[in-house]
Amino acid sequence: MSLSVVQGFSKSLAMTVLSEIGDKTFFAAAILAMRHPRRYVLAGCLSALIVMTILSAAVGWAAPNLISRTLTKHIATILFLGFGVWSLWDAFHEGESEELAEVEAELDADLQANGKTKSNGKADDDDKKKKRPLFSQFFSPIFLKAFSITFFGEWGDKSQIATIGLAAAENPLGVVLGGILGQALCQTAAVFGGKSLAKQISEKFIALSGGVLFIVFGIQSYFSTMDNPKNELESTQSELMN
Repeated sequence: MSLSVVQGFSKSLAMTVLSEIGDKTFFAAAILAMRHPRRYVLAGCLSALIVMTILSAAVGWAAPNLISRTLTKHIATILFLGFGVWSLWDAFHEGESEELAEVEAELDADLQANGKTKSNGKADDDDKKKKRPLFSQFFSPIFLKAFSITFFGEWGDKSQIATIGLAAAENPLGVVLGGILGQALCQTAAVFGGKSLAKQISEKFIALSGGVLFIVFGIQSYFSTMDNPKNELESTQSELMN
């Protein structure tokens, strides 16, 4: 495994874990797992995040082919520094566990809206589930609900845009592998740790850690951008001499 893949993997893993722990989709997975079978919730949430990671990395990989690599790295630097300042601002100006209460309220409203017609036919539904093929059981309404909540909750989120920027600056394969592992760790913790784990998480500490990490990535991206034109010039001169 090349050094660029390892570097992209480690950066993506660290960024994903610090971005997703305590995030809205983390709390949604924790609450859904308390109300529905965990395997369906974990499969739905994780599938959505894997798809999102691959799509984001693909956009980041394509960016240097559409615009110059130097400009792409400048944009990535600005994104990392901006997200770092944003995370630090959130850490000092937002209260603890506000997002958990917000997600729980949304899911409670959805449960009340959809649960009125389910109470009478619960026994029949259980019998039908046992008779379903394995494939149709896996793609159950619970799976689709977990998938859609997670996918659309993550769309346009800070972590998605950061993944695009990271894939533009680092090896996309490493970014995808690190992102998927990070998402798997976070979603597994959310589903099996449940609401008690979500309540024990210090959102301020996570935001501070994520802010510092983004700023470190931004500084590193800035210096790699400064070195890149020099390396490109030396490479061009070497080719002309040969």
